[in-house]
Amino acid sequence: MSETKTSSSPRGSLPSDEFIQLFTQVQRQLYLFILSQVGRVEAAEEILQETNLVIWSKFTQFEPGSNFSAWTRQIAVYEVLKWRQKKSRDKLTFSDEFVQNIADSFDYQPEEVERRQLALESCLDKLNKHDKELIEKRYQPGVSGKGLAKLLGRPPNSVYQSLGRIRKTLLECVQRTLAVNPEL
Repeated sequence: MSETKTSSSPRGSLPSDEFIQLFTQVQRQLYLFILSQVGRVEAAEEILQETNLVIWSKFTQFEPGSNFSAWTRQIAVYEVLKWRQKKSRDKLTFSDEFVQNIADSFDYQPEEVERRQLALESCLDKLNKHDKELIEKRYQPGVSGKGLAKLLGRPPNSVYQSLGRIRKTLLECVQRTLAVNPEL
């Protein structure tokens, strides 16, 4: 028979071979139990790790011959409760006052939006025919970049590069137009 280390000695002792074997055997069962309580794989894995740390730190409290599975499951219950309590505190909620302050500080300027819209329309008119058609086709309802590439018989990457170049041209044109015509 193999010699086992005793778990009745004070802190600093090592778990018995029996404890290590039981600990290993209960892992899947504990994981499934925790998962059934929280419903999320990532959370279950996190809680299982915390549970294992507690089990390991309390190995001297386990009484050989008692129900190891029930003992570890009770530790898991407490860890799930701690996790839920922590998550409820972590939820980011804003006070009504804060939300109102943000709403009050939001400065929507319809005149500025209209100026930019007029500048964009002017810049679209300045595009060459090919670029203007590409932009108009891309922004038709339900048309994606990939769909447009297929329609044009071009590789998607090529279409994305062309669209990026045109957007950059439009942005620079809008900025120039607004700088030159502040009253626009």
